[in-house]
Amino acid sequence: MGTITSTEKERELTTQTFTKLLAKLSADPEVAGGKYEELRCRLIKFFEWRGSFIPEELADETLDRIAWKIDKGEEIEKNVVALALGIARFVFLETLKQPEYRRAAMEELSLFAAPPERRDDDDLWFVCLSDCLRCLSDENRELIIKYYQEEGRAKIEERRALAGKLGISPNALFSRAKRIRDKLEHCVSRCVIRKLK
Repeated sequence: MGTITSTEKERELTTQTFTKLLAKLSADPEVAGGKYEELRCRLIKFFEWRGSFIPEELADETLDRIAWKIDKGEEIEKNVVALALGIARFVFLETLKQPEYRRAAMEELSLFAAPPERRDDDDLWFVCLSDCLRCLSDENRELIIKYYQEEGRAKIEERRALAGKLGISPNALFSRAKRIRDKLEHCVSRCVIRKLK
């Protein structure tokens, strides 16, 4: 989990630590397992609603942090679900501050109108951008490519036309494009880091 800053992030989650977390959810192991899955799903939705491109990973990080707190003997004063949502907020904020999420020049997106098939000799950034573009919905991929396709006055006209086609204001289009761009940048940074390891 290279992108989450935590003094405990390098710790391995042991079976014993995980068992302690389950015990906090319920004394019955089967019920605890079900509650764990429900909580994980809820956390995934929490991160998805905030636009995270890696909601499953952030949900797992959140659950790991709770397990470590329990394992260290910290008293859990509120229920585990409330604690999880509180920790999830911090985890999400941390991901927004990561230095390795460098700003990419997304104006180059026009090169990827039809993302090519991966080739082993491709530049790593190019490969990751292509992969991340394929993960977007068709609508979002088309929007982000068109948003950055033109230059100068043509860019302004293209964006105005795109907003009209979508039935939204230029400001709403800007916000939507920024969210997609942020997801792409996040995805590309994660991909590059993962491939360099």
